[in-house]
Amino acid sequence: MKQLILSLGLVVATMISTSDAAEPPASTGAQSEAAQPAAAPAAAKPAVAQPAAAQPAATPAAANPQVLVVTSMGNFNIELNSERAPLTVAQFLKYVDQGYYSGTIFHRAIANFVIQGGGYDASYKLKGNPVKIVNESGNGLSNQRGTVGLARPPEPHAGDVQFYVNLADNSALDPNQSRWGYAVFGKIVQGMDVVDRISTVPTGAKGPFKDDAPLQPVTIERIERVPTP
Repeated sequence: MKQLILSLGLVVATMISTSDAAEPPASTGAQSEAAQPAAAPAAAKPAVAQPAAAQPAATPAAANPQVLVVTSMGNFNIELNSERAPLTVAQFLKYVDQGYYSGTIFHRAIANFVIQGGGYDASYKLKGNPVKIVNESGNGLSNQRGTVGLARPPEPHAGDVQFYVNLADNSALDPNQSRWGYAVFGKIVQGMDVVDRISTVPTGAKGPFKDDAPLQPVTIERIERVPTP
């Protein structure tokens, strides 16, 4: 497990930073967003929001809305937790409603760890300049298999549009008393087999990434809300 964590860039020594994009748990990536659970102990109480970060108003919608993620390899459904992660869910749904995710890709696929996407187009270029969100990792939701979290760079309150799906129980991404974690805001309720299939595609160097990038783009064709009954 130690070797896996090191190879995925979960420690500062293995990270290579370039842009201001936000990413989570990841391999040695070219982006500052690579997940580093041990990085930046920003506060003694990880759940405390920093006033400097953008805080979109939480939607009064149902506590567990669902979205459908349509990809080039199949579809899956995410149930969002507005009660535990209101700011993150509100921002995610804002971008869903704007159609922001259409045409983006899963730019990282690491079997038995995570798949990550939502911020790069098919040319492996960052899309737009999204608003940052405060870190809600202290909400009691753990990075277990099938959960969905907000990607970010080492800075604790710098997550934006990129998200990841945990393929295993990744408790190393949870917060503790000395550092911030990576905020879980939903879980896969249908189509986990699609997520697993995406995680096993051939990967290597692509665009700004030295490894773990799908050699053939896995496209997010769109993300849309699932109508409530």
